[in-house]
Amino acid sequence: MRLDNQSNVSEFFLLGLPIRPEQQGLFFALFLGMYLTTVLGNLLIIFLIWLDSRLHTPMYFFLSHLAFTDITFSSVTVPKMLMNMQTQHLSIPYKGCISQTYFFIFFADLDSFLITSMAYDRYVAICQPLHYTTIMSQSLCVMLVAGSWVIACACALLHTLLLAKLSFCADDLIPHFFCDLGALLKLSCSDISLNELVIFTAGLAAIMLPFLCILVSYGRIGITIFRVPSAKGICKALSTCGSHLSVVTLYYGAIIGLYFLPSSSNTDDKNIIASVMYAVVTPMLNPFIYSLRNKDMKGALRKLFSKKTYSSS
Repeated sequence: MRLDNQSNVSEFFLLGLPIRPEQQGLFFALFLGMYLTTVLGNLLIIFLIWLDSRLHTPMYFFLSHLAFTDITFSSVTVPKMLMNMQTQHLSIPYKGCISQTYFFIFFADLDSFLITSMAYDRYVAICQPLHYTTIMSQSLCVMLVAGSWVIACACALLHTLLLAKLSFCADDLIPHFFCDLGALLKLSCSDISLNELVIFTAGLAAIMLPFLCILVSYGRIGITIFRVPSAKGICKALSTCGSHLSVVTLYYGAIIGLYFLPSSSNTDDKNIIASVMYAVVTPMLNPFIYSLRNKDMKGALRKLFSKKTYSSS
């Protein structure tokens, strides 16, 4: 990626969260705790899935990749935000800003594709249970994950290459806690019409199309459940899909709130709050959702602690 001579700005300044100076210490402790919870919680999920052979299934294969993505997604923005809050050194180099934008888009899109793959897995498990092992083969699971990585990489690279061609003439203040693509486009003194077109088309491909696939999957699941209504069947479906539905609601709820609900008078603050929701809060909550509402994960956790208790006694 050639970034030289594309901009007269050598660095940007991240203005961070819209909080008062006397609140910096409190919010630093809060977000540090949330980040550590995200990293440790998702690492625990990956470790449990690797450790327990009962979790070597397609659903948990996707979940392990989602947990890794959540760690890296938060790591793109939160450590820099925490450093800025602690040191008040708000600058970020131009190339560093472009790189942060790339990885933020990449892992956000990857999250979307992995969640969609998990919805398809749940659809096959409930609507075609007799053919589940045949359809959700290891090769298909690997192909879905690999395809998610490739498409997310391509989308992020397209946005970043177009961003790198823009010029930033004077204004270098970003009213955000990371190098958000939309905030950077507002600072550019170049024609951004192509960038906006790509945001619209790639957004449909990477966000709305997967979301529609999830809706269709759960629509088919709902039809299958209510076609043969029984309390046992409904409870089984809820236990199978409840955790995933919670993750879908958190992830897409923040995106819909950011891009589709009417804007308030302070758009920058609304964008920051929505970004905190899907870049900080959602990755932190995912381990709790999958560990507290999933009997297999709770069983693996009990097995791990029982081993530790037995070995220490």
